Amino acid sequence: MFTLKSRGKELPIRRPLVMGVVNRTPDSFYTASRMESEEDYKSLIDKMVSQGVDIIDVGGQSTKPGAEMISIETELERVIPTIEYIKDNYPNLWISIDTFNSAVAESAVLAGALIVNDISAGTLDNKMIETVSALNCTYCCMHMQGTPKTMQTNPTYDDVIEDVIAFLNPKINECTNAGIESLIIDPGFGFGKTLSQNYQLVKQLNRLSALGFPRLTGFSRKSMISSLLDISSDQALNGTTVLNTYALLNGASILRVHDVLEARQAVQIIEAIMTQS
Repeated sequence: MFTLKSRGKELPIRRPLVMGVVNRTPDSFYTASRMESEEDYKSLIDKMVSQGVDIIDVGGQSTKPGAEMISIETELERVIPTIEYIKDNYPNLWISIDTFNSAVAESAVLAGALIVNDISAGTLDNKMIETVSALNCTYCCMHMQGTPKTMQTNPTYDDVIEDVIAFLNPKINECTNAGIESLIIDPGFGFGKTLSQNYQLVKQLNRLSALGFPRLTGFSRKSMISSLLDISSDQALNGTTVLNTYALLNGASILRVHDVLEARQAVQIIEAIMTQS
């Protein structure tokens, strides 16, 4: 069993955890997740908590393909009030900050976040890993080819699973050598992968268990579902559940989702199957 550790707190992963996505961006790829007012995001957080969310992941910078970068000040204006609301109203709930900026990560953790979820694994900010180490928090280390602006411009691999592992292995060493004790790894579905490469990665997901750390998977309503099925992201909940189920059967530790209830139900059903004699 894995246990996340952060700033003196522990979160045992006795069963797969559900991480709910709270986007404080006006241009999220999934239109229903765009929060237009303070009351909108508070209501979403309250709903996720009522549905049994384990972690809430707060992001202020869009990371969809082609996304433009915003200022650190704007990102902070978006995420810090959200983190403070969660901390004030649900003090025992684990909060994750979705950022690749070390300055945002530091402010967010000091405001109450316990996980830094970095899509770049420190490649977009060379101060990130040392900052996370100094903060003594959990770090989610994700594979991405390129940047959000360029990642879907002809992503190329010799072998996508081998290349993802070849990226994550030295990153794990870099993080542990820097003193980060609590790590999560994420293969980065949709981040610099074609449709075919995403599904090649899904098929071989269990190979990531050899890395020895809890694995996060983020399929929720992504284009790898909507493009394959020729539907919109609004119609991609069923496809998300199918992929989440496959991930659970192949050792996923954390499901990052927009739809908490459905993910929690998938975890409960798989757990019931796997615990039968």
